Amino acid sequence: MDGSEKYRSFYAKLVCTAARLDDPRVEEAFRSVRREPFAGPGPWWTGLGGHPYVQTPDDDPAYLYQNLLVALDRARGINIGEPRWHACWLAACNIKEAETVVQVGAGSGYYTAILAHLVGPEGRVYAYEIDEALAARASKNLSEQRQVEVRMQSGIATDLPQADLIYVCAGAAQPSRTWLDALRPGGRLLFPLAPTGVFGGMLLITRPDQGSAWSARFVTRAAFIGCVGLQDEEAGRRLTEAFSKNWDRVRSLHLDGSPDDSCWFAGDGWWLSTTDA
Repeated sequence: MDGSEKYRSFYAKLVCTAARLDDPRVEEAFRSVRREPFAGPGPWWTGLGGHPYVQTPDDDPAYLYQNLLVALDRARGINIGEPRWHACWLAACNIKEAETVVQVGAGSGYYTAILAHLVGPEGRVYAYEIDEALAARASKNLSEQRQVEVRMQSGIATDLPQADLIYVCAGAAQPSRTWLDALRPGGRLLFPLAPTGVFGGMLLITRPDQGSAWSARFVTRAAFIGCVGLQDEEAGRRLTEAFSKNWDRVRSLHLDGSPDDSCWFAGDGWWLSTTDA
């Protein structure tokens, strides 16, 4: 067992323990994917969400195998996100082998590689990254992953492939209609309902076989860098107020009809309810 493999074995257990998970597939994915290529050359700037960055003393890869985010662009706050939260969210998505995943906001590709491991060689991952430099890094890092295709374009494009899961790593003030339309029946959308500057929540939505009421729940609270094209200052203000109460009672997303007394938050043409779909 080489040093990196030893670190990864510890790291995978640490991450899943921090996420309160007993999920062998997620643990194996974190154990299998090396973090070094996606972090770039050290030393690295690391940290915990909401706290200042701390620089590692040198480029010893042991520093990467902690439950810490790693900065890709400190000035813009773009990171490889904190592992325990992604472990929690990935487990909630119940990803199966051979599924098709669309990832929005791939960064340098670390969680793309985790997704690729979870869907296996018969699956497919389409990774969208709007930043040209990051997309180039992701393409290089993932070049040997045959089930992965990196696309340097917006993740709210109208030509998204049909998917079993859409995994979004950029905060939005509303679910993009293109995401909802791209889901197959039974498909899941996980995205941060958290526009820029708002501590929102990671919303998991499941498309029904029929009807306009979709199962929905918040997995955890969350904050992310904003998704370009899905920001709304007024909605952000109202979401901040909404998250001050009963966010954990949300149970469904509605795409038509007028909000009723069960409405937790109403957007433009959509609303979240505390009653089951």
